[in-house]
Amino acid sequence: MATDEASARIDSWIWAVRLIRTRSAAGAACRAGHVKLNGAAAKPAQHVKPGDDVRVRIEGRERIVKVVRPIAKRVGAPVAETCYEDHSPPPPPREERPAGVAVRERGAGRPTKRDRRDLEKLKDGHRPYF
Repeated sequence: MATDEASARIDSWIWAVRLIRTRSAAGAACRAGHVKLNGAAAKPAQHVKPGDDVRVRIEGRERIVKVVRPIAKRVGAPVAETCYEDHSPPPPPREERPAGVAVRERGAGRPTKRDRRDLEKLKDGHRPYF
């Protein structure tokens, strides 16, 4: 499909409208099957056009958006919000999200070496890209 103003690559579009942090992570999400375009799995080079439905599964949450305006270059957040209509369900309440903070019982004493290593894994450990 030839590129024009009425379409943009899906990987660059979901990055440009700030659904995913990096363009490489957007391409990886497409290749992994986390991005659907009009109900079908999307390849990174597929083009979006106004009216398309895009579903992106990010960090255990599904974002459902409708393309209003395809853009290929990253823009500011206020402009990016005008490029899609968000039909996503609301995020879960804060208390239902898994806690990322380790809590030690009061009076448990000094942390052991294993405890310190586990705390370091929580702080600096693997963070998902999408």
